[in-house]
Amino acid sequence: MRQKETSILIPDEVIMNKICFLRDQKVMLDQDLAELYQVETKRLKEQVKRNIERFPEKYMFELTEKEFAALRSQFATSKEGRGGTRYLPMVFTEHGVLQLSNVLKSSRAITVSFMIIDVFVKLREMLSNNMELRLEIEHIKKKVTNHDKNIELVFQYLDELLEKTEKEKKEPKPMPNPRKMIGYKISEER
Repeated sequence: MRQKETSILIPDEVIMNKICFLRDQKVMLDQDLAELYQVETKRLKEQVKRNIERFPEKYMFELTEKEFAALRSQFATSKEGRGGTRYLPMVFTEHGVLQLSNVLKSSRAITVSFMIIDVFVKLREMLSNNMELRLEIEHIKKKVTNHDKNIELVFQYLDELLEKTEKEKKEPKPMPNPRKMIGYKISEER
């Protein structure tokens, strides 16, 4: 089996391009999986239906007409209807892909499933790293916003101080009262 694993080379980018985001989940279409497993889509669906207890809705679900139309427009397919298919496509989550390797039972299905799972894991890590980066950026934004507010306050105080000093320059200063002498008074009579 080790030799077969190395003979199947599917670039990660090919698998990544077949992963869609539907119903807040990363999923793959039945026809894309059939292509990767090198089986007919019809045969893949047959095996799923025969083993439907292995595929709860969180592992596999059928697209609605609206979802399929949106997906078709996303990939800009020009075929009318369902593009030659009689049934709406099934989509599989990461766990559904793993279950597919169990029901298809070919060495290729097992090997390709591992490759797909690895890509799902890489995507999850990339999203996690992006989330950390986003959080750091938000933290920096908060600091910058706080600094901006502090700088505005400093400029406001400076403006008030300038107004006050200009006012003082314009207004004549009152003459101070003559100072009273304190201490011993020497009389001039002597």
